[in-house]
Amino acid sequence: MTASYETISTSLDGNVLSATFNAPPINLIGPEVVRDLVQLLEELSQPTTARVVVFDSADPDFFFPHVDLTKVPEYTAEAAKAGGPGDASLGMLFRRLSEVPAVTIAKLRGRARGAGSEFLLACDMRFASRENAVLSQPEVGIGTPPGAGAIQHLTRLLGRGRALEAVLTSADFDAELAERYGWINRAVPEAELDEFVAGIAARMGTFPRDALIATKAAINAISLPTPAHVRADAALFQQLVRSAATQQRTAELFKRGFQTRGRTELELAAMLGDLKAVD
Repeated sequence: MTASYETISTSLDGNVLSATFNAPPINLIGPEVVRDLVQLLEELSQPTTARVVVFDSADPDFFFPHVDLTKVPEYTAEAAKAGGPGDASLGMLFRRLSEVPAVTIAKLRGRARGAGSEFLLACDMRFASRENAVLSQPEVGIGTPPGAGAIQHLTRLLGRGRALEAVLTSADFDAELAERYGWINRAVPEAELDEFVAGIAARMGTFPRDALIATKAAINAISLPTPAHVRADAALFQQLVRSAATQQRTAELFKRGFQTRGRTELELAAMLGDLKAVD
């Protein structure tokens, strides 16, 4: 790797690249993270880069809690640099992540909610700490549908009923339930997670690059949503995130400490259930 990043630390071991997100105080997906991710994906698109990439977080409590709702235009502008103004969305950026010519693995500790969960869903595989991982799509509880891939991926992975449950309830899923539903590949005991992921990454890293990438491309052709579907979800999110109901519920969350390191973020699903109903 030749680039340096503000919010991502990288290290290469053979054919396996480790990429660790570190955007204090709680790893919100904001313009700095998106800018770095655009640059990293550009590097990963080159034919001489790693065969396997393992993503994790430096923060044990938060992988990505969600986007920074105070900087939606800013991070959207950064996302547009990956594909142009017509594709100015996290959904299309994450779709590009799904298509990079490398195997991508998410190693989850802490909370991955909203676009954080959608980042994981865009990766090829997801392995989570049995004791210390939480997944959620809280958008409907805030006032919008998910806009960066969750509707597409969760419907394919979980089936209609469970996808509706996951998205419409805005509830937290622990690793065991997420594994049972198909949200993640496996829930692995915390003490074994690092070794397990390192082992599977190293194993694939020894396989011929052409076979890995051709097989991934063939499965993507069957399973990935079309760009049109991704763009439609992004447009609906962009529309409703500005609605009065969303603004009212978001304002109440900020009064309670939203986007700071405290109980509201740690227990966001419970907080959403306590908010006053808004039509």
